[in-house]
Amino acid sequence: MPTTHVLIVGLDPHALPGVDVQAIERGLAYGLGRVQEAGYLAEQLLVPLDESALDQIRKALVSQAWDAVVIGGGIRKPEPLLEFFEAVVNLVHAAVPTAKIAFNSDGGASLEAVQRVLS
Repeated sequence: MPTTHVLIVGLDPHALPGVDVQAIERGLAYGLGRVQEAGYLAEQLLVPLDESALDQIRKALVSQAWDAVVIGGGIRKPEPLLEFFEAVVNLVHAAVPTAKIAFNSDGGASLEAVQRVLS
C-alpha cells in the first residue's frame, strides 16, 4: 500500500498573545488525528512568530519527501502576516517542488485540504 506523507505547518499557539492555547491545541490535535486516521502519514510543525520560524520550516521540508504540505489558516489569514505567508509558500515551493500545497481554514480542516489537492 503506497504511503502519502503530509506536513501540516501552523503557528505555535503558545507564541500567540491573547488566545485560548488549550482550545487551539485541541483543535490542532483533532485535525492531525483526522488526517492520520484517513491513512496519511502526517506530521505537524508548529512554529513561533520569530526569526527561527522559516528555518524550522525549511528543516522540516527537507527532512523527507512530502506529497502535500498544508499551510495553516493562522499563517495565511491575518493581513499583518502577508509577508510571512509569502515566504512560507515560496519556501515550500523551492524545497519540495513536487509537493502539492494546501491551505486549511483552521486546524480541524486539514483533512479536507489534503483531500482537495491529492484527489
